[in-house]
Order: sequence, then structure tokens, then C-alpha cells
Amino acid sequence: MLIGCPREIKDHEDRVGLVPTSVEELVAHGHSVMIETNAGAGIGCSDEDYVAAGATIVDNPDEIFAKAEMVVKVKEPQAVERAKLREGQILYTYLHLAPDATQTADLVKSGATCIAYETVTSPTGALPLLFPMSEVAGRLAPQVGAQALENNGGGMGILLGGVPGVDSAEVVIIGAGVSGTNAARIALGMGASVTMVDRSVNALRAAVDRFGTAIKTVYSNKGNIAAAVANADLVIGTVLIPGAETPKLVTADMIKSMRDGSVVVDVAIDQGGCFETSKATTHSDPTYVVDGVVHYCVANMPGCVARTSTFALNNATLPFALALADKGWVQALKDDVHLRNGLNVHEGKVTYEAVASALGYDYVSAESILGL
Repeated sequence: MLIGCPREIKDHEDRVGLVPTSVEELVAHGHSVMIETNAGAGIGCSDEDYVAAGATIVDNPDEIFAKAEMVVKVKEPQAVERAKLREGQILYTYLHLAPDATQTADLVKSGATCIAYETVTSPTGALPLLFPMSEVAGRLAPQVGAQALENNGGGMGILLGGVPGVDSAEVVIIGAGVSGTNAARIALGMGASVTMVDRSVNALRAAVDRFGTAIKTVYSNKGNIAAAVANADLVIGTVLIPGAETPKLVTADMIKSMRDGSVVVDVAIDQGGCFETSKATTHSDPTYVVDGVVHYCVANMPGCVARTSTFALNNATLPFALALADKGWVQALKDDVHLRNGLNVHEGKVTYEAVASALGYDYVSAESILGL
């Protein structure tokens, strides 16, 4: 199979879909790989590194989209990229379609076969291709939140960990999954006072087992969320419903109840965000203020630590890329129900139920596409 990897063009997105060692594996399996020049510059991988791994370097993305049988990316294709996709081509990347009607419409129109990292599953029900970026984003969240709490970040001038004689910051983490747990680990390590909110009592028990009495836990309901948010200096939202738009658990009225100079970090913004006042921002312009509260809602948070993120992502995505290339997408999806769950759009049909429901498309199952 001819596989292409273009340079990412989203704002300050320095990750890349394939690292040289992944290219080497694909080539060893008999496949050809095209890499756009300087695609790996942001992670410290040169064109020469890719050539040594067996790739061909091309000068622009047009050749990749025109020739590649499978396009491997990190972030969702931007409008100019979506216009280059074609029927019969495989797109393998993060998509986050449920809150993005425009992207979905373009992918449907393209006729391409679009496999989303974030809905591929594991035998345990986990999301193995989302997991590494959830880890990174969770660990980044207290860090960016701490910067936003500084006066020069627009915040009220609070040091997250405090000092002897002065209270540490009150951090509320909504969601006790992968991102939430990693956010708690870093926030506690920075000396903050941390409260975790979740509707799963088992997840809260797991948090207590992991962090002990250092962490406070609260069952998630509207009243408890409102009380926790009103008392918080920093709220980190990490809620995830696989493939679906994130529910707005923190309302605009709850934001109004927070002190001026407080901060919210919406890790869930890729799926629409869990704060009613959230809107996607970029690394170039990461924050805005609503009712005195600083909002950090960067839609590609892990992109700011591109090297760590890219290698972690490739560790997870490469086995599935090899299956798609070795077997072809039809046989690969027939053989693996978990990879099959990643199919979101195929030849003008929406094949992921949560996306179809969110955006008003007829749902066509992957099984019916494959004749299973």
C-alpha cells in the first residue's frame, strides 16, 4: 500500500502522523511511504531521518492526497485538506466529528473511508488510541491552569501550591477517567488542594485508592458541581462520552458564581467542551474571559509538547496502521471489531451512531458496510 503523511497545518500543531521508526516498520512490511518535507521538524526528526527509514520525501501535500491509498495524520483534516480527499482513499487520524457539522459534511462529500483514532476500542472497552493524548492533556491541564492563574495570565495571582501560611489553590477536576486522573496526579504534585467529581462511584473509589486522603471526591450531580465550581480557583473539565458531543455540565450561571480571576481548562473541547461558555481556542491565542473567569480551551493541547505526544501516539496507532496496510481496510475491519469501531464515515455514509445522532444523519452500521 502507498501511505502518505502530510505536515500538520492546524495552528501550532507540530505533531506528525508517522515517526521514522513507524515508517521503518511499514516499509519492512512491504509498503511505500511518502512524507511531506519538514513534517517531522517539530519533533526533531529531519527529512534525512525519514529517508533513512525508507520514506520518500515530497515537496507539498497535494502529491500525498493525490496518490496515497491511506493518509495518516494526527489532527482532523482542515478544510483545504478535506477538499483533496477522494473516494477509495483511507483517512486515519483523529476526527472528533460529533460537534463538527462542517467537517462531517465535507468527509461525507469526499467519499473517503474515514477511521477515527478516538473511537477505536480495546477488549476492555477502553480507547487505546485516545489514551496517550488523554494522558498528555491531563498532565498539561494543571500546568496551563497554573500559568493562567498568574497575574500575567489574566488570573487572580495565585500560586497553585501556595506557601507555608498561605492556602494552596482549590482545584476541581470534573471526570475521573484517564485525563482526570492524570490531571489530579500533577495538581497534587504541585501542592494544590484537589477535588475530583464523577458520576461513577467506582471511579471515585479508584481515585482514593490511588491518591489516598490527599484527594477529595464528590459524586457528580448538578448541585454538587455548582457548589464545587463556586469554591474553585481552577476547574479542569475532562468529561468524555466516546464519539459523542460532551455534555455541558458546568453552566453559564456556575461560571458567574466563580471569583474574578479564576480559571477553567476545558480538556474536552475537542468533543465540544463541558463548560457552557467554552469555545475552541488555539495555542496562538489560548484564553479568553467570560464573567471575569479565564477560559483555556485549546483544541489540540498535546500539540505544545509535540515530541512526547507524537511518539506516545505512534506507539498506539502503528499496530492498527499495519493491519490496515497489510490486509486492506475491508479485511482489517472484518477481522477486528475494535478497529471496526473506528469507522466513522465511508463513501458518503455516517457509520458511527453517536455522530449520526448528534448531526442528524442516517446511521449505517460498519457491519452492514462490510456485509457482516
